[in-house]
Amino acid sequence: SRSDKDSLTRAFGFFQSAAGVFGYLQQRIVSECRTQLTTDMSSYMLTTLENIMLCQAQECVWHRSILSHMKDSNVARVAMQVAEFYDLAIESGSQGSLTGTIPPNWLDHFKVKRLYFYAEAQYRKALDCLANSQYGEEVARLQAAQEYCSQINELVTYNQRWSKTLRAAVVDMVRLQAELVGGNRVRAERDNDVIYLDPVPAPTALAPISPYKLAQSKTPEIVENPGQYLGEEELGPPLFKGLVPFVIHQAASLYEDRKDQLVAKDLIISLDELTADCESVLNSLNLPHAIDAIQKPVGLPPNILVGADEIKSEGGYIGLKRLLDNALSSNAAATNLLTAAESALNEEAHEDLQVRQGANSGSPRARRAESSELTNTFRAEIAKYREIVNKARDSDATIKKQVDTWAKFFALLGSPREEIERQVPSTTVNPLTDPHHCQIVERLQQYLSEVAVMRRERLKSVEKLKRISSEDDITPALTEEMQRLAALSSTPILQFELHQFEDLFSQKLDKYTSWRKYIDEEKEAQVELLDTIREANQAFLMARSNHPLLQQREKALSNLETGIKRFRDASFNLHDGARFYATLEAELQKLKEGCLDFAMARHLDALDLMGVGHGEIPRDISQLPEQHNGSPPGQQQRQQPPNLVWDPSMPLKYATPK
Repeated sequence: SRSDKDSLTRAFGFFQSAAGVFGYLQQRIVSECRTQLTTDMSSYMLTTLENIMLCQAQECVWHRSILSHMKDSNVARVAMQVAEFYDLAIESGSQGSLTGTIPPNWLDHFKVKRLYFYAEAQYRKALDCLANSQYGEEVARLQAAQEYCSQINELVTYNQRWSKTLRAAVVDMVRLQAELVGGNRVRAERDNDVIYLDPVPAPTALAPISPYKLAQSKTPEIVENPGQYLGEEELGPPLFKGLVPFVIHQAASLYEDRKDQLVAKDLIISLDELTADCESVLNSLNLPHAIDAIQKPVGLPPNILVGADEIKSEGGYIGLKRLLDNALSSNAAATNLLTAAESALNEEAHEDLQVRQGANSGSPRARRAESSELTNTFRAEIAKYREIVNKARDSDATIKKQVDTWAKFFALLGSPREEIERQVPSTTVNPLTDPHHCQIVERLQQYLSEVAVMRRERLKSVEKLKRISSEDDITPALTEEMQRLAALSSTPILQFELHQFEDLFSQKLDKYTSWRKYIDEEKEAQVELLDTIREANQAFLMARSNHPLLQQREKALSNLETGIKRFRDASFNLHDGARFYATLEAELQKLKEGCLDFAMARHLDALDLMGVGHGEIPRDISQLPEQHNGSPPGQQQRQQPPNLVWDPSMPLKYATPK
């Protein structure tokens, strides 16, 4: 803000730094260039830009001196220096080589500002004369200031271009200055003529106002000595600090491949297989659903309730069926688009054969490019998309079969909670009251808790292994190894090969050996735990063998949970399919329009070759004679159909007059 001293001080520093940068470019950079530079980097241009920055810096000092109520004599000196800076900017910016580089309105602005600050300097000096009782000089100074204001007024009033290019704020500033100077001149002349009678010196006899230069070009330290700031916050790290030989990149890439093969495709997959085997065994034993059926003989387990609410929120079986129907309809629409595109090409190929029939050798009809040569790209695209559509149809059929198989359970899970509970067998009597039987259940629950703990710890281990792998950067070690090999070499010309880093690879991969031992321990512990669970489950089955209702409830809960999983899978696949078909339909529509446009262009070309107007339909395009020097085509018998407006969405059909 120009009314805030701190803002003006900061702007003063920034303008000085900008001037210093332009000066540095001219003195240190441009002078070292050995190639022809553009005009915007010429010495005149950089000098002009430096002077412009100094003008604005000195102008900030002038604004601040007024806000600080500095003596008028000092304000006059500051303003005089602003005017001289603008004078320098005009001088350097008016060089012929800069014509077209510096906008004309810039120079207009500089000229007005120069006259304005000359007037400001004289006006401030006049105020100083008034304070020192120098009334004659005061009148002379005000007359000089008004002369400068008159020059500005003539430029703005009589030059239409200036009045359009100058900003409104500058025009208002000049107008206010002219009113202020004019009013003070009238007052000073009247007082001097009536009261003081002090002789008024001629303008040429006035002592010049010595400028007070405060703005200077100051090159920022970061520009003059940038090396001191490399690696710091201002400039950041050197751009090529991490540049290493290409063989290092190759070796690092090779190590990453081996590490990924070991970690992702060996260690992590082995742990995932252990978890999958554990889950498979528990599912085959129907655990923990069998225990839930005993502990909660009435109502539904929380996982069933959550899954049922999720299915209801997605519209239940009806919503899933709607998604499936949309997928089947989208597949049919895609097939129709392909058929329409292919039909257009086939009809064009048939018409192309008709055009060639009976054509004289060397005639335009005979030399016409064959349809098969022009439609290879279209037909390849159609074949590619047809294969995609067929695969999508097979996937939709698989999903439909799954939905039809589990439709009864999907419908039940989408029903109210009371209906689901009614379909699941339940009892209000505790089915296992024998203390020995209760002990068997507790022991089985303890084993299942151990399985849950083992799986949680295994997940943490997998995450830890991934983190170690992601943080394993071999590049520094490769650089050190390359430097070591270079030191051992007896020749300055070195050629590194990947096999030279094999020992380093083995050394770095050894850190993952302990994970193989961990996997073996996990496998052994899991086998032992699952064997124990099988034994406990056998005792559990014998304990509940006399309770068929429990078996029915257990089976029902197991079916419901499986149904929830199937619904989630089908819903995910159908939503993903909807996005797939939306993209596919746009691509097929574009392909169809391309085929139709091609077919129409070829059709019009065929009509031209056969000598038929675009609004006329031939009796049989294959029987039209070649054009000779006889009667012109316009004299042949033609028939005009009632309407020939091409619809891009319809395949090409050529009507035959009766």
